Amino acid sequence: MLIGGLQKFSLIDFPSKMAALVFTQGCQFRCPFCHNPTLVLKERFEKPIPEEAFFSFLKTRKNKLDGVVITGGEPTLQKDLFDFIRKIKNENFLVKLDTNGTNPKILQDLLDANLLDYIAMDIKAPLEKYEKITYVKTNVENIKKSIEIIISSKIDYEFRTTLVKNLHDPEDPIKIASSIKGAKKYILQKFLPNSTLDNAYLKKESFSDEILNDLKEKILEFAKTCQIR
Repeated sequence: MLIGGLQKFSLIDFPSKMAALVFTQGCQFRCPFCHNPTLVLKERFEKPIPEEAFFSFLKTRKNKLDGVVITGGEPTLQKDLFDFIRKIKNENFLVKLDTNGTNPKILQDLLDANLLDYIAMDIKAPLEKYEKITYVKTNVENIKKSIEIIISSKIDYEFRTTLVKNLHDPEDPIKIASSIKGAKKYILQKFLPNSTLDNAYLKKESFSDEILNDLKEKILEFAKTCQIR
């Protein structure tokens, strides 16, 4: 498992749970506004944290943490993801997976094996705009399949989109919401230019609160709940 980072405690990344975050290295997308460039570009990878070190840490957090969030990068690119999650579950921790939805078969297999307790899927853009946003050729059928798998799953989940003014159009979240009709939760994330894959995006900004609140009301026609984060 290529572990590029570890956050030992969080109250906000796993809803209603106290959790640690594991950041995996590698992602097939090249979204210019990505806030984790050291987890995307191989030439910027830092020395991985040994898996043994992570599990040694985890053993010290029994009865102190509820779960582990596996994020990235894109965790489903990791060849030993299943074994890694099984080891976490064997230590009696819950597991939340953050994913970009490009590997629906892996999502389905993880769900079938009862290895996940929560899924958060980033939807980058309306399906027809994926390549414009991710800067790579994208099989949007896989994105659609992942959405279907998550909505029909028996575990809790959320969909979310990070919005960048001028890259996204104001109507984009409405189009995305229509593609996840009936979803439990859709989160609009404000873009924060603290660290970006493309340095030009350090000067970009998110939509205004007024626009986001207006979008939230319209999205509730499609999703059961909508939050601004």
